[in-house]
Amino acid sequence: MVHAGLSDELHPTPPVPRMVGSLLHFTEIRSRFLPHPHDVIVCLPPGYALNSDRRYPVLYLHDGQNVFDDLAMSPFGVQWGIDTTARALMHAQVIEPMIIVAIGNAGRDRIDEYTPTRDNAHDAGGLADRYGQMLVYELKPWVDQNWRTRRGTRDTGLAGSSLGGLLTLHLGLTHSAVFGKLGLLSPSVWWDDRWIVRQLVANNGMRPELKIWLDVGTAETRMLKGTRLLYRMLLRKGWQSGHDLLYMEADGALHDERAWGERSGLFLRFLFPAMSSSVDAMATAMSSGMS
Repeated sequence: MVHAGLSDELHPTPPVPRMVGSLLHFTEIRSRFLPHPHDVIVCLPPGYALNSDRRYPVLYLHDGQNVFDDLAMSPFGVQWGIDTTARALMHAQVIEPMIIVAIGNAGRDRIDEYTPTRDNAHDAGGLADRYGQMLVYELKPWVDQNWRTRRGTRDTGLAGSSLGGLLTLHLGLTHSAVFGKLGLLSPSVWWDDRWIVRQLVANNGMRPELKIWLDVGTAETRMLKGTRLLYRMLLRKGWQSGHDLLYMEADGALHDERAWGERSGLFLRFLFPAMSSSVDAMATAMSSGMS
């Protein structure tokens, strides 16, 4: 049996956060499954402290250094700003109030942790399953113990960009009893000769009940063809466009933090709408502009 939560041996005293604006920044969160510690940043919704009875859905994000305005850690100098976007959408009652948990990447070891297979062409990769164990058996139980979360599959999302998008889809497929909503932004479908597509083709079992946002920029030359292939394969496997799958090609968008930040509000609206009608309206409005 796997102990759920952070290891007492690795954390003899409970982790203490540094307050940064609206964020709780935990450093050096260690895992039994991975060799390197990770930063974890928790963003609580507006009004969290005022209503002690309310519980919230949770969105987990990869590449946590790059996603928050209030904690500018991105090595590229640009953040997604998802904290700013999410707060505005919550205040406007467009999306559900939610907790956002961002996990910082492991720097030079990011490529290993974010990929499900060893890619001989890059001489790297293959630790995604161990990263998934960290997330499912350690981090999520710790979050559920410390904050007022709704713990079910339909209330737990996972999102990432580039290799983080590849990782998100892989973990969604292998842990569909945990994560029910996926945000795939410019996923690295190309990894290991499109291994993730081949896995979908080979899987003849029951399709997991996953709600998926998939996107790519039309200026992402390396990503565009593979993402279109993935979209067609998801349709073939039974996902329905506008229902449990929404695909977007962002005209002229590049493969960078600024582009993903500009699309963050769209995938939040699809995955965590305040009302079901808002999803239907958005899907209808977007469908005419999709390829």
